[in-house]
Amino acid sequence: MGRLLLGLLIGLCVLPLFLLAAIFLGVAPVATSSGALPFEEPLESMAVHARVAKEAPKGVPISADEANLIAGAKVYRDHCFVCHGAMTGPKTKFQQGLFPLPPFLLQGKGVTDDPPTQTYWVVKNGIRSTGMPAFSNTLTDTQLWQVTLLLANANSLPPGVKQDLTATALRTPSTRPAVPDQTPAQDELTSRQRSTKPSPVARKAPRRPH
Repeated sequence: MGRLLLGLLIGLCVLPLFLLAAIFLGVAPVATSSGALPFEEPLESMAVHARVAKEAPKGVPISADEANLIAGAKVYRDHCFVCHGAMTGPKTKFQQGLFPLPPFLLQGKGVTDDPPTQTYWVVKNGIRSTGMPAFSNTLTDTQLWQVTLLLANANSLPPGVKQDLTATALRTPSTRPAVPDQTPAQDELTSRQRSTKPSPVARKAPRRPH
């Protein structure tokens, strides 16, 4: 029993020293082409699942009707396709250069077996050290839910929505404005600011010296 405890203590001391040596000697796998660190993937996965389950919203505020799915497809084309690919076709070149490799979200099961509320949390907040950005400051809350419902129903989308998610359609430049549309509250605030903004006073031309 004593030898077992001694072995455990030695192991607990040696492992951190080994990791520190790898870091300071410049052999730690930090490039995207390198493999994962020991226990990196399982520990990160456990941390993400625990945090998402704790903070995900309790319900979905919009319905998964065709209008919302079409809007979600537009969001996907502008913000998600480059990393997560199309409904058909190979990985994008950008996707191939990331680590960890971003999963296909429109091929296979994607996240169709995950609760939409948890997918919404990931889209809104991102996941650090994975290349997954947070879209909370880029998309409106409605847009976040629309793309979430698109991904949650990726295996049962209407034909019209599927056509917008093929590789050819996704590579076509979007006609949607680059900056997301303002919410009604933002529109009202902008209108008030414009109405209360004083008009510029015309400057008098300087007199010429006699």
